[in-house]
Amino acid sequence: MEEIPVYLFTGFMDSGKTSLIKQTLIEDGFASEGKSLLIVCEDGDEEYDEAEMAKINTKILYVEKEEDFTDELLKNINLQYLPDQVFIEFNGTWGAETFVDRKLPEGWILVQSLCTIDASTFEMYMQNMRAMMLDQFFDADVVIFNRCTLDTARAKFRANIKQTNRRAQIVYELTDGSIDEREEELPFDINADVIELSDADYALWFMDCQDNPKKYDKKKIHFLALVYNPDKLGKGLMVPGRFAMTCCVEDVQFIGFKCKYAKENEIPHKSWIDITAEVHVEFAKEYRGKGPVLYPIDIKPASKPEDELVYFS
Repeated sequence: MEEIPVYLFTGFMDSGKTSLIKQTLIEDGFASEGKSLLIVCEDGDEEYDEAEMAKINTKILYVEKEEDFTDELLKNINLQYLPDQVFIEFNGTWGAETFVDRKLPEGWILVQSLCTIDASTFEMYMQNMRAMMLDQFFDADVVIFNRCTLDTARAKFRANIKQTNRRAQIVYELTDGSIDEREEELPFDINADVIELSDADYALWFMDCQDNPKKYDKKKIHFLALVYNPDKLGKGLMVPGRFAMTCCVEDVQFIGFKCKYAKENEIPHKSWIDITAEVHVEFAKEYRGKGPVLYPIDIKPASKPEDELVYFS
């Protein structure tokens, strides 16, 4: 059976899903060949012109209720419309499992998931509706921040996305529709002799160093760390890092890098240290390839901070 590509569009209402789908189908010519089926699960401010969509051989089906989005519905509409490709505008208030748990009709293959986010409301949603927001982009291939300005906190936004979805490609679209391709600014000086990482900066640095380790090769860093150093870790190894909050208290995780230190036996497990180290990009089995490994230059005992957690926003 010939494969039928499925494109999924997620995001809250008024985040730009409809505009992106129109651009994809009409301007980018995705609907130029074969029959397209557009399944719309949300009634936003911007509407589709069915006559205009008919000109590009695209049928529109509206699904208003979450409980109606079933395996049986998808099977029936596949038999009714016999599409060559399918576009789904998902409802931003529906749970992700409503799509994830669906058994797609035979031949339907999810080839790309795109999430649109209004940059002007992103931080507010992350503060007040974090779990719902994460639902929108946790499995997206591409995350598009639209309505950006030159002052948009792109590094902070990127860290929020990457700590949940490492593989996502992130695009920043300015209010005039152009793409902001400037290099992202970081809140610390990467060219300093020693990069000073405050508690507020640590999570951002951790994500950037994971994604771009070569940027930090042979760079010196200084930060306050909690040491993971159980006996089972091995001689000469420890992991300085911090506990970071991702979604909520239940999702706190320890984030740190492998550290080679001959005197690691002098550093108690779960102790706090003030560490200055040099980053080396080298092979490590933990990374299944090359990655950042820390080599301490100076270590001093430190006091536990008032807030032990670091944050991605």
